[in-house]
Amino acid sequence: MEKNKYPPAYPHDAIAELFPDVFWVHGSIKMAPGLRINRNMLVVRNGSELILVNPVRLNDVEESKLLELGSIKHVVRLGDFHGLDDAYYVDTFNAEFWCQTGQLTYTSPSPDHVISEAVAPPIEDAGFFVFSSTTVPEAALLLKDKRLLITTDAIQYYTEWTRTSLLARLMLPLLGFKKDLIIGPPWLKKVTPKGGSMCGDFERLLELEFDHLIAAHGSLLRDNAKSRLKEVVNNRFH
Repeated sequence: MEKNKYPPAYPHDAIAELFPDVFWVHGSIKMAPGLRINRNMLVVRNGSELILVNPVRLNDVEESKLLELGSIKHVVRLGDFHGLDDAYYVDTFNAEFWCQTGQLTYTSPSPDHVISEAVAPPIEDAGFFVFSSTTVPEAALLLKDKRLLITTDAIQYYTEWTRTSLLARLMLPLLGFKKDLIIGPPWLKKVTPKGGSMCGDFERLLELEFDHLIAAHGSLLRDNAKSRLKEVVNNRFH
């Protein structure tokens, strides 16, 4: 298969283990000349199968290491604005593709499985959460046994700016980003219906049981993610 027809592998770190059978890759994406931001892929191992959440294409060395972990069987897109590398993994590894309907930013691949809260993920002891008020699709994935919430752009946690260019580091604070747990400012502005509010969705999200959180950008927040998110939601909407 001709790999050059797909977007390239942008600079990224090595695969690292976060929890037993849960791995991540801290990578990047070029938004414009001189403008690069970080992005994350989560890899969940379910027996011999790998589920890629918010996929990021890897260089040849790390892709080989990824395949040593298991066989890529499922690709999961949780947010409309993330999907650059989905087709690469679906086509190259004949993986089954999961997303919500109504994708606007990346209209392909077509889903083999449509994400909803009534549909079980291809992972044991896990569940989908779907934001019901957004103007474009956005979901989250809860690994119940790990008490880990995986988000895309809705909730992000930053401790540093690795894999982010100097220009981006200068621009991010102007857009409302900071080294903390945040509701993604540009995301919230784009997805909130005119005259509407996302408060109800976030309050419903806080009914889930989780301790840890990792998004498609930033770092892992361990141990107190839910209590910290309660504060963020309260400060943002009340």
